[in-house]
Amino acid sequence: MTIVRIVYASVLDLRTDEAYYWTWSKELQLCFLDHPPMIAWFIRLGTALFGDTNLGVRFAGIVAMGASQLLLADIVRRVTHDARAVMLAALLPEAALYYGLLMAKVAPDIAAIPFALAMIWALVRLAETDDGRWWLAAGLFGGLALLSKFTVVMLLPAVAAFLLVPGWRSRWLLSPYPWCGALIALVVFSPVLIWNAQHDWASFRFQFVRATAPRDFSFRTFGDYLGLQFGQVGFVVLPVTLSALTLTARRGYRERQPVAILLSTAVLVPFLYFLWKSFTLRIGDTWPMFMWPIGFAAVAINIVALPRDGASAWFTRSTRRWARIAVASGIATVLLIFLYYVAAPWNFLGRTDPIGAEAGYQQVAARVDQELARTGATWIATSDYRTYAMMRWFFRGRVPVIQINERARFMGFRDPGMGLIAGHPGLYVVREPDGTGRLLAETTARREPLGRVERTWRGVVMDRYAIDSLTGWTPELAPPPDSPFYQWRWLAGELDGTARA
Repeated sequence: MTIVRIVYASVLDLRTDEAYYWTWSKELQLCFLDHPPMIAWFIRLGTALFGDTNLGVRFAGIVAMGASQLLLADIVRRVTHDARAVMLAALLPEAALYYGLLMAKVAPDIAAIPFALAMIWALVRLAETDDGRWWLAAGLFGGLALLSKFTVVMLLPAVAAFLLVPGWRSRWLLSPYPWCGALIALVVFSPVLIWNAQHDWASFRFQFVRATAPRDFSFRTFGDYLGLQFGQVGFVVLPVTLSALTLTARRGYRERQPVAILLSTAVLVPFLYFLWKSFTLRIGDTWPMFMWPIGFAAVAINIVALPRDGASAWFTRSTRRWARIAVASGIATVLLIFLYYVAAPWNFLGRTDPIGAEAGYQQVAARVDQELARTGATWIATSDYRTYAMMRWFFRGRVPVIQINERARFMGFRDPGMGLIAGHPGLYVVREPDGTGRLLAETTARREPLGRVERTWRGVVMDRYAIDSLTGWTPELAPPPDSPFYQWRWLAGELDGTARA
């Protein structure tokens, strides 16, 4: 399965977000508007080893999956001392589409997952050894997880329950170790705090607006959330995991078992929070992915614990059988999807295909390259971060690329090559329909249409792009916060539709 992920990572073109994170890896930043910096550092490591290649960008995901499996296996080994349970814990991620295949698609989550698991592992070691120094390790890994993605803050209720519910709460509350662990986590997370203090707390405000902006009640976003969980975790793996977590929570809180409390709370609290928010907010594809591997540990541990809890022989056999079905059917599904994207020539989903929807940018880049040669333009302008990232990826620094709007995304970025931009003609590459006409109309920019290009995947047109010449204007790299070319609030949908248009 690791070989499958390496092939997948090497063969498939980068997605737009992956190319966007790759552009981050070229900057020396403590944080970014969208996310903490760990994913940029991971990509920088991979490209240092394998160059600016698909595998170089995605290499960290391959390593993160292996590290996550080792941590899962050791958590289960220390709790159960059962070899079959250890094997099940290692195989369950392989049976879930997101982990078995899509962790080769680089995202902030591939950094958050192993660090979150490492924090849980350190707390399991604490419960096993009763050695307070494991609080310090938990603080270190927790800080690294937060340095990877903000959503892992939802593990804090699990840590609090682990500390407060068992009978040891008085001893640990009076011990310096938990507080020193929290201080270590804060120090590790400090690069994000420093960057935000320097930039008007932009990333925190951005995420807060996204999470709290008023939206209409919708069953559609609720259905999307559940559908994504079934699709990315598994149609059998997901219910198996949720049932095990329910039994684990019951056992943990009834008997005050620290590890059972930790594992069940770490998954059920974020799952239920996202479930509640999904009625008014579209939950991102990867937002819940940091929590499910913790649930896989609960599945393996629960199977061993059932006979000890006095469960009937029939129920125990049924639980084991469904776990086997989950692994077998899940791995088969992952392999079929791998073959579909790597070897098959068909497009069964049309424009809704999640991989095909972001494929074919090389066709746009090739046409842009032709127009650069024909017109003598020296730079490329775009109006969305996806097109910007893909043009950066395909031109690899040969031509300056700049996104003229949403400049809040690029606070502190280095000069993209203003010597080739100021006073020179450029090409404006924009996805149709183009919503930036009014924005540019207030400047001295002159646009003249040069042509159109289609982005296709397996015979289906995914998008159309306009290519215009752009003269008479030099974009501003660092416009003031009240400029329409800066506005980060538009990214979160805070302003009304008229302002965004």
